[in-house]
Amino acid sequence: MTVSERLHAIGRPLLQEQLDHPTVAGIGRGDLAEPVFRSWLEQDYLFLLDYVRVFARLAWQAPAAHLGDLVDLAHTTYHDELSLHRRMSAEFGADLEGAVKGPACAAYTGFLLESAASYGEGLAALYPCMWGYSNLGQILAKNPPDEPRFRAWVDTYADPGFEALTVRIAQMIDEVDPDPARAEALFTEGMAHELAFWSVP
Repeated sequence: MTVSERLHAIGRPLLQEQLDHPTVAGIGRGDLAEPVFRSWLEQDYLFLLDYVRVFARLAWQAPAAHLGDLVDLAHTTYHDELSLHRRMSAEFGADLEGAVKGPACAAYTGFLLESAASYGEGLAALYPCMWGYSNLGQILAKNPPDEPRFRAWVDTYADPGFEALTVRIAQMIDEVDPDPARAEALFTEGMAHELAFWSVP
């Protein structure tokens, strides 16, 4: 079993916890209270800015075979995901410029930026976000919400292009072959941060 396969086995029951979370369930139904999603958008916007920094820090350490992937991921996150957030934030009245990191966001980004000091560990730590969202998007897309704004969110993360980026990260983890026990610990911690992030006030 590869390192990424071991991470997937650990992650599946943890992913179900996210699917059962009221915020994710509300997105899936299309009836999540607007103030809740507005707050989540503000926090996730701040998270993604640091996520780009994580990719950049890892790119500085990357072997040549991985460098282009990490530059592309940083570019896609900065331009595509953040553009989605800006559009959705306008529709929900979110204040991205005035947003301040809450405890869940600060804890998660701190964990990621610290983990990125080590290349293999940084990949394992960031993987829960991409793997989790790709799977959430695909699962929710099987019965997507009618509400167009939430449907747009689901479609973004169900997109085959996003899945392909996630698969590439898994390949990169296997190619760098980090210590399995350490990778599993970081992945599990990342999944815990993912779950906590859905409860942002």
